[in-house]
Amino acid sequence: MKYYIGLDNGGTTTKAAIFDSNGKQLGCCSVATEALTPRPEFVERDMEEMWEANCKVVRGVLEETGISAEDVAGIGVCGHGKGLYLWGKDDKPARNGIISTDNRAYRYVERWKADGTEKKAFERSCQHLMNCQPVALLAWLKEHEPENYKNIKYVFECKDYVRFRLTGEARAEITDYSGAHFMNLKTRDYDPELLRLFGIEEMENALPPLCRADEIAGYITKEASEKCGLKEGTPVVGGFFDINACAIASGVIYPDLICMIAGTWSINEYIRKEAVVDGRVQMNSLFALPQYYLIEESSATSAGNNEWFISQILPEVKKEAKAAGKSVYEIVNEWVSEISPQTFVPVFLPFLMASNVHPNAKASFVGLNVSHTRKHMARSVYEGIAFCHRYHLEKLLATMVQEPRAIRLSGGAAKSAVWAQMFADVMKLPIETVEAEEAGALGCAIAAASATGAYESMEDAISHMTVVGRAITPNPELADIYDRKYAVYKKTLECLDGLWDEMQKLVELGNA
Repeated sequence: MKYYIGLDNGGTTTKAAIFDSNGKQLGCCSVATEALTPRPEFVERDMEEMWEANCKVVRGVLEETGISAEDVAGIGVCGHGKGLYLWGKDDKPARNGIISTDNRAYRYVERWKADGTEKKAFERSCQHLMNCQPVALLAWLKEHEPENYKNIKYVFECKDYVRFRLTGEARAEITDYSGAHFMNLKTRDYDPELLRLFGIEEMENALPPLCRADEIAGYITKEASEKCGLKEGTPVVGGFFDINACAIASGVIYPDLICMIAGTWSINEYIRKEAVVDGRVQMNSLFALPQYYLIEESSATSAGNNEWFISQILPEVKKEAKAAGKSVYEIVNEWVSEISPQTFVPVFLPFLMASNVHPNAKASFVGLNVSHTRKHMARSVYEGIAFCHRYHLEKLLATMVQEPRAIRLSGGAAKSAVWAQMFADVMKLPIETVEAEEAGALGCAIAAASATGAYESMEDAISHMTVVGRAITPNPELADIYDRKYAVYKKTLECLDGLWDEMQKLVELGNA
């Protein structure tokens, strides 16, 4: 029997999962990854610690399952998109990695939108600018850390850095780099004019050669073998931007399926044979299947907000649950179930890390009164995150050629029956979940199985390795109440829009 490992580098956790050729997950090892916040709006990661974490989880999953490294036929890596991981000319990390929830470069994006740079870039990249994209972060580094900027040898995305450490070969996988404003989506290649527009033309030679997600992009080196426990020479595939990995694992290979990921980021996407070039959606990028573009609406506004709520508002509940051998998430699910959808709960804006309406918007509970308990607040967190996904979804629906058949949901919300039902009710579409605990890692395993010849193609691997559960259908009796609540959610956004810049001035005053 041959096995396949998927490595998933998320915003808060590093995981390795191992699968057989039927897609059955045989084990998983994970470690929490520390986010560094040297200043407000800055979110970073120690790149050496990150490398050690990846080695630890690979070795851990092999030990946990007892599977021999000799039987691992291939490994793939996925990770969060956007952000920036730089390798220096001195063959060390040039600085800390920058995570996709970082907001330091927002002024560059504001300026580029105002002076027409974004419009010119869109003609080539087919995507709007985001504060956390590498081009904005590189422009920030050029101005604020010129010595680090001059030292850059390779510009990596998250998972491409990890693969580089595993193989010693610098490659740039297209699902990531096509969403980073480096590539012309029409030529499917790097575009020096884009770098010139953003004032970072020096970076042209620091962009690694491109590769596909299901292409063998290197092999485990002797040094990496000693660190992670895999056999030297084990194939390593290009891997994915994690939202592509989840789409592949969810079987989203048809244009009438929508992929929703409720993790740190609110990811909402579908595939299409032509890019949407009229500006109505945030992002077009190249999908792992070459005949398709990935049409994306996203922001760092999803279940990561629930993690904060549990850690900061329910610390003793979390502690008591752990002592009792229970899951705090099960407790919160029970709380949310106790509050009916018809009950008024505060409007929660899930903007703890970022926003999808205003670059400076902050998270808020609006409408709290003395009758509200933490149970009401828990429901408002669930609802607010679902409404934020719907805000993105409506933009996607306006561009779809085919009526959507269903939403394939993964991430935190997919693991909660009450939350998944809420998603179905709020979106008014059937919700299907994949019977894989680690969808991102499964996507990597599928690519590894395809690349190493276990299956004829990625589509063939998906047909054998992806299992979709029973659909959760929307409750038509709740359509009206959720529509009314969603209307209030949008009205709240409108009413607060003029506040955020004034609030940001106070934030910056405090940082001075």
